Amino acid sequence: MTYRAPISDILLALNHGAGLLAAIKAGNYGDFDGAAVADVLEEAGKFAAGVLAPLNRVGDKHGIRLENGKITTAPGWRDAYKRWSEAGWSAVSGPEAFGGQGLPLAINAVCTEIWSAANVSFGLCPLLTLSAIDALHAHGSEQLKRIYLGKLVSGEWTGAMQLTESQAGSDVGALRTRAERAADGSYRITGTKIFITYGDHDMTDNIVHFVLGRLPDAPAGSKGISLFLVPKYLVNPDGTLGARNDIYPTGVEHKLGLHASPTCTMTMGDHGGAIGYLIGEENRGMFSMFTMMNQARLGVGLQGVGIAERAYQLALAFAQERRQGRAVGNNGNCSNPIIVHPDVKRMLMQMRALTAAARTVCYSTAVALDIATRAREPKVRAEAAARGALLTPIAKAFSTDIANEVAYLGVQIHGGMGFIEETGAAQHYRDARITSIYEGTNGIQSIDLVMRKLGANGGASVWEVINDLSEIVDQVEASNHPAFGTAGRKLREAIGSLDRSSRWLLARISTASDDALAGATPYLRLFGVTLGGCLLAGEALAVKGQGDGESRRYVALARFFAENIAVQAGSLELTVMEGADAITCADTVLLA
Repeated sequence: MTYRAPISDILLALNHGAGLLAAIKAGNYGDFDGAAVADVLEEAGKFAAGVLAPLNRVGDKHGIRLENGKITTAPGWRDAYKRWSEAGWSAVSGPEAFGGQGLPLAINAVCTEIWSAANVSFGLCPLLTLSAIDALHAHGSEQLKRIYLGKLVSGEWTGAMQLTESQAGSDVGALRTRAERAADGSYRITGTKIFITYGDHDMTDNIVHFVLGRLPDAPAGSKGISLFLVPKYLVNPDGTLGARNDIYPTGVEHKLGLHASPTCTMTMGDHGGAIGYLIGEENRGMFSMFTMMNQARLGVGLQGVGIAERAYQLALAFAQERRQGRAVGNNGNCSNPIIVHPDVKRMLMQMRALTAAARTVCYSTAVALDIATRAREPKVRAEAAARGALLTPIAKAFSTDIANEVAYLGVQIHGGMGFIEETGAAQHYRDARITSIYEGTNGIQSIDLVMRKLGANGGASVWEVINDLSEIVDQVEASNHPAFGTAGRKLREAIGSLDRSSRWLLARISTASDDALAGATPYLRLFGVTLGGCLLAGEALAVKGQGDGESRRYVALARFFAENIAVQAGSLELTVMEGADAITCADTVLLA
């Protein structure tokens, strides 16, 4: 089956779960009124279903090819990208001064989910270009913006991020790529990077690389890193492309999944050094790069949502068609579709509930980041920026963790056929696996949440979120809606676990940091299930009374999440607060 964008679910999550309509009403989106949102997303869904989704299996089978220093993408890829960029999808949230449509990040976030669901290997390319646009717009010189930004916004050129080196991995401060100052104000870059997504391809005439390197007199560690713009082809004064720069793909990774996404080893300096241009200030590259990385982290979270949605749709269709066994009470000779069996229903509901919760968490992050730049009041912008920073690691890690879980369940529902590549379930499982690793492993996201974001303003952002979630639960309980079952009580218990765990960790960040680090990953999961569960309940409240079928569907989903997933909060709290000692003494096992 092909992909169908779940526009009703998306609009409910965006407008009510993430609070877009409330933010517009409060005046925090400037002149944006949201009138065209549904139309934009409908068109995105049509393009994804008609153009991108049919290429997903093609790309997985054919992969990419490296010959003579050039990458060739899978059949149909180049034409699909041309149609995608000509339709204006690259420019959705781009700055209007450089040819963009200036729509909110939240709208582009939905599009990122849609591209990822239809064809995650394809969707990686625009995800990185969006991150490049943000970094260049925020930190680039006016000259660099004039030369490169319009081409990136239009999609005529694409962007790539070059951080990782084989000896450094996630420890970016250990990188060895060298940068030498040139007399003309440019730099000469020498080094090798690995795992560079879309480091080279044949879909556009130029690729704009953002490369981390170290100057000869730079301080050690991450404080001595600078960020450079390194084009594949140099640009002449009249805007035409000039000579090939000294940056080449010298290898491609043979990966578990994402076969159609070119993941390259990139080498600079075999012919005198790649010409690069400084972004921001010398030795402050990490400051500029985090603009790019944070955008990419939200994008990867949305990839998780997209893969989960696609895996769910495939599993649901299979469960409705596959006949095996008999339902209780079926005394005839015919078998039933497997969707009648309670355990299959349980798995499908878990897939859908986790996907819906992760979607709303990601959209909420995007709305917060929008308000941080669009609201008129400085106080509102500052509070939204803090919330966006708090939610970003949760959006990335929670959403990609659930992508792996949902894709796993998709294979399970297919049974033996799920282990066969032709069904497509295995591809989703393979593609999902990398999302919890790249753009900062989920363990790193958990550390960032606990050691930086939790206490960034004395915990104020966390207490504000908890207060908002408590208000939703108050409304659930006040509704006296029997279809909610025990959802209100279960969610209130989860909020209590989140509150106590947050205070426990906050007290130990500086006094017992190993204890805090030991509880970081279960804490992020606790935050994710509590936040996601309450936001789903808020969505259900928003549609209560808007038609029995619509209301029952979303109330049932929120109830399932609260009673089957949010109930994990209590055990996660115990793990956060009481699990450190067992990790401390793990050396007796691991180093025996």
